[in-house]
Amino acid sequence: MSSLNTILFDLDGTLADTAPDLASALNKVRAEEGLPPLPYETIRTEVSHGSVAITRIGFDMDKDHPEFERLRKRLLEIYEANLCVETRLFPGMDKVLEKIESSGMNWGVVTNKPGWLTDPLLEQMGLSERAACIISGDTTNNRKPHPEPLLEACKLAGSEAAQCLYVGDAIRDIEAGKNAGMQTLVALFGYIGEQDKPETWGADGMIHSPEELMQWI
Repeated sequence: MSSLNTILFDLDGTLADTAPDLASALNKVRAEEGLPPLPYETIRTEVSHGSVAITRIGFDMDKDHPEFERLRKRLLEIYEANLCVETRLFPGMDKVLEKIESSGMNWGVVTNKPGWLTDPLLEQMGLSERAACIISGDTTNNRKPHPEPLLEACKLAGSEAAQCLYVGDAIRDIEAGKNAGMQTLVALFGYIGEQDKPETWGADGMIHSPEELMQWI
């Protein structure tokens, strides 16, 4: 990959391992509803798809169920109060960020997570001041897989799309990056389910660990 100025990351399942706190929040809601906890691995693969997917798997109901929105809001309420209990950068990601910064490049976050969760989470992780841009699901008019959030990130980071690499763990991430004219990588260490086929997403490459990103940079 040549002429890279900016590395952009999806948040959940790519930059940070947020699944433990989201799984804990879901199981707390299940406990309130008199239900046993779900296995962590069952929840983990849904985390990249947001609160709707997590609520759906947690209560085996669709969005049109009369109780769905109440349960989803309760999930987010508990999660907001416990954003960064077990959430950490994926192992090796701290060195990747340091490498990017020491190489004279910059990095940012583009996520579909709403800003009222993204901003305090990155603040608590000590990353807010280091990121060149933070684009949440409600920052722009459109969300991934639309290219608008990524193009806005480019603008804030001071780079052209062709100078950016977007790393994500869901098909929408790769579609958004390609739609924006960026190079893309699949984070195979993220929240990819058995039904996913990342080799068919059309990314420029796939990495099994954050350290492998260093080779691309």
